Amino acid sequence: MNNKNLILIFTLLFFLSCKIQAQGFDKTPKDSLILYNKMLSEKQMHEDLKILLAINEKANSGLYQYRSKKQIDSIYNTTIKSIKKPMSVTEFYKIMLKLADYEGSAHNYTIPDLDLMNFLNRQKSFFPYPLMYINGQIIFDGQSSDIPPGSRIRRINGVNDAQLMQSFYKYYTADGYNTTQKLSASVNKSFGINYLLEYGLNNEFIIEYNSPKSESLEKKVLPAVTLKQRETNLKNRFSAPVTDLIDYKKQAPYSFRMLNPATGLLNIRWFGMASGSDDPKFETYVKFLDSVFTGLDKNKVSNLIIDVRNNPGGSDPTFEQPVMYLTDKSFKENEKATIIFDPNLLPFENYFWGVSTSQRMDSISKKMGKEYLKDVYPVFKNNISVQNPKYNPVYHPKSPAFKGNVYLLINENVASAASHFASLVKAYVKNVTIVGVETVGGYYRHNGHSPLVYELPNSKIKTQFSIVNLVQDAPKKDNQPEGHGIMPDYEVWPSLDDFLQYKDTQMEFILKIIKMK
Repeated sequence: MNNKNLILIFTLLFFLSCKIQAQGFDKTPKDSLILYNKMLSEKQMHEDLKILLAINEKANSGLYQYRSKKQIDSIYNTTIKSIKKPMSVTEFYKIMLKLADYEGSAHNYTIPDLDLMNFLNRQKSFFPYPLMYINGQIIFDGQSSDIPPGSRIRRINGVNDAQLMQSFYKYYTADGYNTTQKLSASVNKSFGINYLLEYGLNNEFIIEYNSPKSESLEKKVLPAVTLKQRETNLKNRFSAPVTDLIDYKKQAPYSFRMLNPATGLLNIRWFGMASGSDDPKFETYVKFLDSVFTGLDKNKVSNLIIDVRNNPGGSDPTFEQPVMYLTDKSFKENEKATIIFDPNLLPFENYFWGVSTSQRMDSISKKMGKEYLKDVYPVFKNNISVQNPKYNPVYHPKSPAFKGNVYLLINENVASAASHFASLVKAYVKNVTIVGVETVGGYYRHNGHSPLVYELPNSKIKTQFSIVNLVQDAPKKDNQPEGHGIMPDYEVWPSLDDFLQYKDTQMEFILKIIKMK
């Protein structure tokens, strides 16, 4: 070997050695969890929590709705004192979730920095199949040769079913002290991105389960999948013939059909079909309702089922419209609506992000937002701004009024404007029977209408809450406790037997009631 070859070999080795050393010192890979899930110091977290509390005290009118100032101060002080070492953003995020949940507002929402969320969504770490909450159990809802539909999941990666469900409760806020949505959402909504946030990234899932009607414990190892593959499997869920029918993302916002000559079914999947009375879609919706109730009156239909299950809400005056055909009394949206700051002076504007966690508000939109708030809440006096009466009109009964039996179908996912609709129905409709599960939205009051989003300076975690405290036009009811959603006359949850037979347990229950009358 000549000298030229030796020099060339040593030169290549030298550069290779430098490259290996450089890789060894590279502690911030271009696309890794370490990059997005950064470590926060005690000081940084303490500062963020103090800012969070200060923001809530100045802008969040529902902060002391269900908790006293002493209780709120106590939980924040205790939380701050408990942080004695650095934590990752995701661990700190879980602490913030508990604080938002403790307050008691279904409109509270907390999310980490979008770069972290986008990173997680790119990973091949998702649980592959849909699961369903039935009777306190995690039930397999996938269609796969691996695990039979209807199987009870006992453990996932060594964590038992009870622990799994409880770990996700904090992700789902509710009005007051309500827990119904937490129960089902801890299964139905938790094994996507929330599982990654709670338990980290996994290449596989070790599943321990019982097949339907079997006590023997079986085990399967399922490889993790991409988000796209998971979403494909969700569409192909075993329960789809039933659950898709009440999915507001898959169904029309509203529809009507006769089940038989004596019973009509009005589905209202979403009250966001129109942004307001000046939206052309609102007139179409009003005409639809008029045609429905005209037809019911003309054909002397005895029973009307109104199904608002899984309706996430929307805006007024859409949710008030059906009520006018069901009652002989006038009503309003609320008895009182207030905010606790001067609309001209947005509290802690240096931390303000916008009205959506997905997009920062620009200066022009911010100016328009302040003008809107000033119009709706014109006078700031004694640390409160009261709603302009013109935004709280009186709604009067409409003809032709429905005089038959009304059956309202609700569940734990009925929220915001949909829950407000259910509240009005319970308050003002005489001949109504409510079937299903307590709604996540409150009967007597809630915080809603206008969301504000703030970004904390150190963790970049965003917190969202609605600033308007509404005392709803909801008369006192003996069977309606304070701090809860709309309570059904008959509490009915889906059953495993009906799941396996593609039956809608709650709808079947109502049809039996009607048949017995």
